[in-house]
Amino acid sequence: MLIIGCDYHPGFQQIALVDTETGECGERRLAHREEAEQFYRELKERNLAVRVGMEASGHARWFERRLRELQFELWIGDAAEIRTKRVRKQKTDRQDAQLLLRLMIEDRFPRIWVPDSENRDLRQLLWHRHRLVQMRTRVMNQLHVVALNEGLRRKKALWRPAGRNELESLILAPWASRRRQDWLDVLDQLTPKIQGNSLLRFLLVEAAQVTVRSHPQWRSKFFHLALRRGRKIAKVAMARKLAVHLYWMWLVRAAIMVRSKSSVRTRERPEIAVVCSNSPA
Repeated sequence: MLIIGCDYHPGFQQIALVDTETGECGERRLAHREEAEQFYRELKERNLAVRVGMEASGHARWFERRLRELQFELWIGDAAEIRTKRVRKQKTDRQDAQLLLRLMIEDRFPRIWVPDSENRDLRQLLWHRHRLVQMRTRVMNQLHVVALNEGLRRKKALWRPAGRNELESLILAPWASRRRQDWLDVLDQLTPKIQGNSLLRFLLVEAAQVTVRSHPQWRSKFFHLALRRGRKIAKVAMARKLAVHLYWMWLVRAAIMVRSKSSVRTRERPEIAVVCSNSPA
């Protein structure tokens, strides 16, 4: 097997490698993306078993996807824990790659769990909606400023049809009117993209209220949020918390079902259990 310690950077990667069969060692600096892709494709053409270790970092999706396509094993390590294992104060790219390689060879590499590509894509959707909500909040704050400067104070009622008509009917200077209209156009574009399933939201809020009444910990959390942000926001926050709990309950249950099916297959075919028991840990 070829073990590679990879110090990854957005523009290049410094690698230190060793062949566990021949003992051959080496170091290389690979530019992104053409040189790095060519190097790993050549390893695949040689039918080598490859294990790559790197620190958890951003801007490496393409690299992780390429290794997965080539069926190479990728280990992602905890960057903070790897930093504590560095002995020398001097820090270079070569030394970082050598440290990663040494930790993998000595079986001290602090490997962490990494979600699959489908899970990551769903997380991107979540972050995207979160950013859109933040953008809409900033737009609404700007429109509130426009209304307050003209003596119009409606708070949340400003976004109802009557409040919207009052805001649009304000007589403003030319550039202030242009600014108001631009913010309203942006708000009209963002709102349809953010709105979710109203029925699901209603059901989650109702279920969260029942949970708050029956569980002391949830009740204390709800009242803490209600004092800080108001009861309506606290209800929505508890509904979101309940949705997260339901998701993890479903995920754990699915994992248990997969394990139970695997154990049933093992009981039906005893030779599988023999092979598993003789396999190295």
